Amino acid sequence: MKIFLESIHGELNFKGTNERGQSLHFSGNKEAVSPMESVLMAVAACSAIDVEMILKKMRQNVTDVKVEVSGVRADAVPAVFTKIDLHYIISGDLKEEKGIKAVEMSMNEYCSVSKMLAHSVEIGFKVEVRPDQWNEQM
Repeated sequence: MKIFLESIHGELNFKGTNERGQSLHFSGNKEAVSPMESVLMAVAACSAIDVEMILKKMRQNVTDVKVEVSGVRADAVPAVFTKIDLHYIISGDLKEEKGIKAVEMSMNEYCSVSKMLAHSVEIGFKVEVRPDQWNEQM
């Protein structure tokens, strides 16, 4: 796996491009996603993909997976994450215990981003399963 990072439009702005030509923009001046925000996005995306795949293998009808992530950083330089909390909101016609099991499997076995971070960061999560009707009422 390789990426290419290059400076773009102005100070502290970069574009990262993968081998397939897909790209993300990063910024050190709040004009785009910061590198540390991208870490939180990566752990959420990695796990959400796992959760959806696991639930489908469990024959659960998942229609939506949302993850709200918060990170606490050290007060020193480097300001690494010391704690990350993920709140999963899974919607569909599925059993709550299956949703919880899918998240546990992702976080404890499959999500390579969370497994990599877990060596130095305290990671917590909670799971909320909502029927599709709940989303329609909002």
